Amino acid sequence: MADQNDFDEKIIENKELNIWEALIPVFALIIMLFYNVFYAYGDDALSGSNQFILLMGAAVAMIVGFFNKVTYKRMMEEVAENIKSTTGAILILLMVGALAGTWLISGIIPTMIYYGLQILSPKIFLAACVIICSIISIATGSSWSTSATVGIALIGIGEALGISLGMTAGAVLSGAYFGDKMSPLSDTTNLAPAMAGAELFDHIKYMTYTTFPSIIVALIIFIIIGLGLDTTGNPDISDKLAAMSASFNISPFLFIVPILVIAMIVKKTPPLIALFAGTLLGGIAAIIAQPEIVTTIGGGESLNFKTAYKGVMNAMTVDTAVETSSKELNDLFSAGGMKGMLGTIWLIICAMVFGGVMDAIGALSRISSALLSLSNSIFGLFASTVTSCLALNLTASDQYLAIVVPGKMFKKAYEDKGLAPENLSRTLEDSGTVTSVLIPWNTCGAYQSGVLGVSVGEYFIYAIFNWLSPFMTLLVAGFGFKIKQLQGKI
Repeated sequence: MADQNDFDEKIIENKELNIWEALIPVFALIIMLFYNVFYAYGDDALSGSNQFILLMGAAVAMIVGFFNKVTYKRMMEEVAENIKSTTGAILILLMVGALAGTWLISGIIPTMIYYGLQILSPKIFLAACVIICSIISIATGSSWSTSATVGIALIGIGEALGISLGMTAGAVLSGAYFGDKMSPLSDTTNLAPAMAGAELFDHIKYMTYTTFPSIIVALIIFIIIGLGLDTTGNPDISDKLAAMSASFNISPFLFIVPILVIAMIVKKTPPLIALFAGTLLGGIAAIIAQPEIVTTIGGGESLNFKTAYKGVMNAMTVDTAVETSSKELNDLFSAGGMKGMLGTIWLIICAMVFGGVMDAIGALSRISSALLSLSNSIFGLFASTVTSCLALNLTASDQYLAIVVPGKMFKKAYEDKGLAPENLSRTLEDSGTVTSVLIPWNTCGAYQSGVLGVSVGEYFIYAIFNWLSPFMTLLVAGFGFKIKQLQGKI
């Protein structure tokens, strides 16, 4: 998603700011979000009110900054840099919306669901989601691309099987982030050792001691959940298959498009380019395989250049839906296009405003320094790193900053304790990378909930691998298991 060199920047410090002042915007944001979500808007909080709450949190941080001799210009410069860093993510979100639209009207997503329903029973579905997404994410190095392709299809299959959207999304994200962590193609897997001073493959090898136990536990839990699921969805599957066959031209040849997209990403094609190509290929496939649907969406009576153009363009940009004889599938076979991603983009921009002001006033640095001062023991050092990563994901709203800032702040402390850099790089990934998706206003949480169409609150408890990982790294540290020492030190 981002070049690690983009994050090799100076951490802003402000000696005028004390820890309590640094925490004022954090406490203010938490209180305002708590009221907004639990008392005012509930599930509708992400439709706009949470975004403004983030701006109010930024305003509190600016007031603290003014009292500590930070200029308005400096804060706005840092906000601009933060928003600039999300340009790639915003473009990818728009392209994912476009891709979902063309893959719907082309029959690609319905075809995936059609065959998936026949292969994946409710008993094994959740565990299969974890395994499938793990494999795709390892191959592509991207949890974002995984959820935007097979993740969307699996959500549809799960819904058709009568399985909770939160469960399916949690299984998808558990597998996607496991693969992302273990893939040498992943940006965060390269960024973490770069910040800690470790070698890439040493870092990946060292992560296996915490990552594999976490994914195994997650798989076991999903298998147990699957065995206990009510399989009332099974009797309706034949009706759903018939409804899909009647509305779409289902063909295994449509798998060519997602296979080509995944192949491009495996070949290290930038995700944005791969998704753009997948969108165009989806549009071409729609004209060839689903001419009637394209004609209807294009507002014409017969397929010609104008209706083909409008049909594909509408699918890419605005709300589209394909009606079937099944009411459940009618809810499923709809897409928002690029327009549907604007709410998520709005959330990301507002989160970056808050994170930028917090960085500009020196709050992020002060919070990390305070945590570092508490680490007298080796376990305390690990715990402080985990806490710092979580705090940065909450306040800076970006997983890269949750790796970069603690990585720079704690690197010397690990060296002073005689600990190899792999200890730090592993902890950064276990607590910075995977937990970002558990926070609604974090770029990752906003992206995944927007792409999968499932709120963070719905999938949080089922994203087992993601919230288990920081506990696993603390457990390993507490027992002193595989705590690698620097060469020449005991």
